[in-house]
Amino acid sequence: MMQNVTDAVHGLTVPEFLVLLIAILASAKLLGELAERIHQPAVLGELLAGVILGTSVLGVLDPQIEVIHLLAEVGVILLLFQIGLETNLGRLLQVGVASMAVAAVGVALPFVGGVVVARALGLEMMAAVVAGAALTATSVGITARVLSDLGRLQDEESQIVLGAAVIDDIIGLVILAVISQVVAGSELTIGSVVTTTLIAFGFVAVVLLAGRFVVPPVFGLLSRVGSEDTLATMAVALAFTVCWLADLSGSALIIGAFAAGLTLAPTRHAKVIEHGVLRLGMFFVPIFFVSVGAAVDMRTFADPQVLIVGGSLIVVAIIGKVAAGFAPWWFKGNKLVVGVGMMPRGEVGLIFAQMGLRTGALTSGLFSAITMMVLVTTFLAPPLLRWLFPPRPGRRADAELPGAVARITTQA
Repeated sequence: MMQNVTDAVHGLTVPEFLVLLIAILASAKLLGELAERIHQPAVLGELLAGVILGTSVLGVLDPQIEVIHLLAEVGVILLLFQIGLETNLGRLLQVGVASMAVAAVGVALPFVGGVVVARALGLEMMAAVVAGAALTATSVGITARVLSDLGRLQDEESQIVLGAAVIDDIIGLVILAVISQVVAGSELTIGSVVTTTLIAFGFVAVVLLAGRFVVPPVFGLLSRVGSEDTLATMAVALAFTVCWLADLSGSALIIGAFAAGLTLAPTRHAKVIEHGVLRLGMFFVPIFFVSVGAAVDMRTFADPQVLIVGGSLIVVAIIGKVAAGFAPWWFKGNKLVVGVGMMPRGEVGLIFAQMGLRTGALTSGLFSAITMMVLVTTFLAPPLLRWLFPPRPGRRADAELPGAVARITTQA
């Protein structure tokens, strides 16, 4: 019989580890389902599950446990790999000048505003930069899900929102890569920012170029000699390999995951691979969101400074994205819908916050303040969109498409 193997660092036995996984997965699923029943994204339920399990409430989950941290990191990689898989690069490049304008303003205004406000409130420069970076994100999955449920994906406003949201995420990944380098000890200079940006874009370009010649024949061969499970497994192995190469090149792991997804997205095997990755992500991705929620120390909300910082970031977050909706002044549609559609930070904003906490750039209080901003903007967007953009009768078929982000690739 298997002996109780102990984690040398945290003293977890195998049965204790299994009980912890049961608590994480069961609570994430149940509260995620509950969130969807009240017309909110499942990610909010998963975050709430983490808060409840965390050290400040039940004390069941310590997100600093090494094995939980590693599983959560795999969850982030799979999440970005999935987004890359579901992104049609050709259509992304064709979404138009309006999406580019919304994306540019939607990154610049919140970032600058966040840094200025954070500094004015007494935060150190690095903490202010992380806070500003977290404000730049737009959750593609959450926005796409709401617009799909409304039967509005083919509306011009939705085209602009979703195209800009994807561009936002690409820019956000580059910002995250820059910040990761800085918090690792690199000096924050114009040269370092330009270098890291060039490395990030250059790495993606090299991966896409190499993948165009290597991936189709390799996966074509695998499809003939192996099963669908083999294709999905080898695709995940490819994603991990590209992540490792990204780290070696000085870029971020998630840049590699996203690039790997983009490489496989145009192939005829993409849907099969996506299905396998979604199944794998059902285990790993909730662990990431629950661990993020568990890192929120509810006791910090008793600190007026946390509430002031969090409230200020919420105001900047809302104003910055809503203003971005008015950037394409020539657009004759509902600009407010575009701005509100850019509001939810969702999983991307949480990745920024978690990175800042893990590297020491954020204190637990500042992490809680940023998480509060993410939660509020993510909660506000769905009901506001429903109010501004009423459901269109007869267009509910959009909601039946598989995957939250996949909806944008078939419509954008």
